[in-house]
Amino acid sequence: MTIGLAENPALYARRGCTPLRSAIGYTTFRRCRMPFQVASKERLSATSSACRAVVATRLAAPHLEDAAFRALQFAQFTTTGLLDDPETLRCALSGVEGLDADPIVAAIETPVVRAAYEADRARARTAAGSPTEFQDRAANTDGTVRYTAPSLIFETDDGRRLEAGGFQPVACTPPCDPRLRRGTFKDIGSAEGHAWWAAGGRSRRLPPPPRGHRAGRRLRRLSVGRAVQRPV
Repeated sequence: MTIGLAENPALYARRGCTPLRSAIGYTTFRRCRMPFQVASKERLSATSSACRAVVATRLAAPHLEDAAFRALQFAQFTTTGLLDDPETLRCALSGVEGLDADPIVAAIETPVVRAAYEADRARARTAAGSPTEFQDRAANTDGTVRYTAPSLIFETDDGRRLEAGGFQPVACTPPCDPRLRRGTFKDIGSAEGHAWWAAGGRSRRLPPPPRGHRAGRRLRRLSVGRAVQRPV
């Protein structure tokens, strides 16, 4: 289910977020060799439209929901696209094989998609008193205790329930379901991932991560037009 964090980017602005601060924060992920885009975006953006795009995909082509979500993640974290910009959504979803992006983007504002999205939001905000809240893996950003991503909830027909809420050590997930195990990229990746691994991808390295203050200075120069970043 989608959480639906913000209908309006002003919510993030009130918390002190700025495009520059977000970009500087993304530099920390480079230490984990995650290729986040570290150029400052044009402005803050709301996430609701992207969440509704995922819901619209679920309703139209359930088997492509995960692929659509992944495509939107890449758009958010590896490009300067804005999640409340229909063109960004269309461009990201057009890369999902078998998915027609135009009808999905057009469906975002329809009553059916809106209703399903609001049902997701309501369900995500039922974490009060849950094991996830007890473990301090829940959040309350709009007056209701909600689950944080990525949360896994397992329910049985006889009413039993196990939760691995929010970010947890990998070892916490298998006890919830013995079928889950810690695997390598080669074990659980897509067909493309397998090919990348077989071709020696595991030995490839991203450029060294930017260092704290140096990265911040570079991003500040970019944000005020004193520098230009070009892809190579």
